Amino acid sequence: MKLNDLQPAEGSKTKKTRVGRGISAGKGKTAGRGTKGAGARGRHARKGPFFEGGQLPLIRRLPFKRGFTNIFRVEYQEVNVADLDVFDAGTVITAALLADKGFIRDAKDPVVVLGNGDLTKKFTVKAHRFTKTAQSKIEAAGGSIEKLELLVTGARATVKKLPQEQLAKLQGKQ
Repeated sequence: MKLNDLQPAEGSKTKKTRVGRGISAGKGKTAGRGTKGAGARGRHARKGPFFEGGQLPLIRRLPFKRGFTNIFRVEYQEVNVADLDVFDAGTVITAALLADKGFIRDAKDPVVVLGNGDLTKKFTVKAHRFTKTAQSKIEAAGGSIEKLELLVTGARATVKKLPQEQLAKLQGKQ
């Protein structure tokens, strides 16, 4: 046997059926598509895998929102410098004191001090975050600030490393 003797098996090679070439061709008129219906019509008759027979598709029924939600976002409770002027001079202002006076909702949540307003008295303010203007106004009035460490909770705790103090407490409990 030589290469020029090779031939495909009998019946394995067939000519492509040419549809829509007249009645005598055997696949004329409707070209094997039957009569009427979605399958008999144009190129996009079945409209792909998401077509649901004409009812509103699932992809259009679901209320997708735009953008995304950052699960690591830290929500601060805001307090203005002008609000602190209510307290007596020399007071140590903490989250618990602010919660008692009604300036913030919860003493456990982080607090940020903003620089709106003026300050006339001297305070020691303890908060998780200070704006630059708030810090300068407190120090200009003769007071001092103390930044509290932000405790790692929720989804953030699964990604960020715990501070050494928290790690020591956890290891001490086990």
